[in-house]
Amino acid sequence: MADDVVQGIGNAQFTSLSASRRAIPSLASDALGCAPDPMSRPSPFAPLAATDPAMPDGLIRGPAAWRGAELSRSTEWIHHLSDADVAELEAAAAEVGRHGRSVVEIRRAHFALPRLARVLDAIKRELLGGRGFVLMRGLPLERYTLVEAATIFWGLGTHLGAALSQNALGHVLGHVKDLGYDASDPRTRIYQTNQRQGYHTDSADIVGLLCVRPARSGGRSSIASTVTAYNEVLARRPDLISALFEPVATDHRGEVPSGGRPWFSIPVLCWYAGHLTGIYQRRYIESAQRFSDAPRLTARQREALDVFDAVLDDPALHLEMDFHPGDVQLIHNHQILHDRTAFTDDTDAQRRRHLLRLWLSPAEGRPLPLVFAERYGTVEPGRRGGVKPADGVLRAPLDV
Repeated sequence: MADDVVQGIGNAQFTSLSASRRAIPSLASDALGCAPDPMSRPSPFAPLAATDPAMPDGLIRGPAAWRGAELSRSTEWIHHLSDADVAELEAAAAEVGRHGRSVVEIRRAHFALPRLARVLDAIKRELLGGRGFVLMRGLPLERYTLVEAATIFWGLGTHLGAALSQNALGHVLGHVKDLGYDASDPRTRIYQTNQRQGYHTDSADIVGLLCVRPARSGGRSSIASTVTAYNEVLARRPDLISALFEPVATDHRGEVPSGGRPWFSIPVLCWYAGHLTGIYQRRYIESAQRFSDAPRLTARQREALDVFDAVLDDPALHLEMDFHPGDVQLIHNHQILHDRTAFTDDTDAQRRRHLLRLWLSPAEGRPLPLVFAERYGTVEPGRRGGVKPADGVLRAPLDV
């Protein structure tokens, strides 16, 4: 199978798979979730026997199967914005400002990037079909107000996908900062604390982070390949790998869809349409056990999750990076897990760690099994993911 080589992102060449590794399963055989036989299972949320889940038949190869120890010795995953790139972003932000548009009103058509748009299209192909992440560096944040920085970040995001609400308040522009919440409270979203998050995925195809300010110490970003994690668990504990393809209950953390239950059921790993897709947050899996109607984790499932966590924590497998003001990290949530170390903030509130976040749904997103619909609302690319706002109104607050 020939690979497509996408050029023009910095000095690097990014390799994207031109076709999936396997043929796309027929709708009749795989539409209801990750299991191959929907007739044997009346609901996409019903438990599966250990022998039932659809799984790859061995190791998965390709650009998504990267190892952190290897990538840490290169900078090919970093795109340095040129002066021309920055000038285009600033000009586009100034133009929307002249028209009086608020951040949430900006669409791709309003944010013209004649040259950079082609680079962003190549980055999107790398996110969705290649390594799964890119770090953009060189945005001179010291020149901008928070409004200007948010406008540029949002405008950049319009070239990658549709923005999604990130909480029940309808915030499409998220603020990742320590709000002093208790991480042990099952209603707390961990990004609103200063504690380590643990490797996890968010509820969107693409996650974007803009570093406004780093912490005084700590707060280091770490990412890991879902494909590599699968390969490593398969190599270390092949007897447990199928447990990661069995549905487990995961806590909604208080943001329950209208008429829904406070937890949803989904496997950590799904093999569907030739793609390995992950959805994971160990804290939320554990806190879902507080609900009496949630299926109990088996000893085998707990052991598999422990092995999965140990693999993700392996320094040879994950990639760590420090954020600098103006850095934009973009990850494909379905094939990348991300983490953040605990951090200590400055006593001055104006110098505390602050990241802006976007959840994006591109029209070119990979096929997802219907089991994702309980969490994502729909599996339709360009519309799926996020958290439905309680009042249906989308907002882009400039601070929280």
